Amino acid sequence: MGRVDGKTAIVTGGALGIGKASALRLAEEGAQVAVTDVKRDAGKSVVEEIEDTDGSAQFWPLDVSDEDEVEHVFDEVARAFGGIDVLVNNAGISGTDKPTHELTEEEWDEVMAVNEKGVFFCTKHAIPYMQEAGGGSIINLSSIYGIVSAPDIPPYHASKGAVRLMTKTDALEYAEDNIRVNSVHPGFIWTPLVEDYLGDQGDVDEGRKQLDELHPLGHVGEPDDIANGILYLASDESKFVTGSELVIDGGYTAR
Repeated sequence: MGRVDGKTAIVTGGALGIGKASALRLAEEGAQVAVTDVKRDAGKSVVEEIEDTDGSAQFWPLDVSDEDEVEHVFDEVARAFGGIDVLVNNAGISGTDKPTHELTEEEWDEVMAVNEKGVFFCTKHAIPYMQEAGGGSIINLSSIYGIVSAPDIPPYHASKGAVRLMTKTDALEYAEDNIRVNSVHPGFIWTPLVEDYLGDQGDVDEGRKQLDELHPLGHVGEPDDIANGILYLASDESKFVTGSELVIDGGYTAR
């Protein structure tokens, strides 16, 4: 018996990296998975991979910064799978790496539209289905930079701090509905987003070596390290966990 048998899970940003690993892990443990992303071909490939191992999944193109699109897709998912039990708010972008005084309003808003407003829209439109079902689990991807900070990419750090507090507010707001809301705080995980960031900085191999050294365990994490934490929060094993921060960071924030 799978750890999330009978549950329907929506994973935003499910085409690559942590989102892909989470979709695969949830499907492996019995969930029906709605893979959503703006990257259509990559998202469809994740669904094919799940189906190749006899899992259940469908793909929906979704821009989480568009509320009408979120509402439409969530309605389609609920009709296709019979409800929504788990929401993994994973979709996110890093944004422009400039000091605060050099950022434009457009550069700031671009990050907030996906990382913060996207979490708001998806949570807003998942909640009624979870209330109808008698409960659910919402898992918000924040970051180590929702807890501590660093002298770079100010809008990204601000957005992840917002997600951390939004999580706690919604955990309190919906506890009586048996809807649990928790945040996950990864350290540096080897994903396309991180690799692209290092590419923008220069030497990817040297950059990875430097990132490895930031973590007391001596290396960056893998997407599955985060997916396993997400699976725990999606499952009934975490039925007494809400409003919490699951930090999976190789010891980064313990310094």
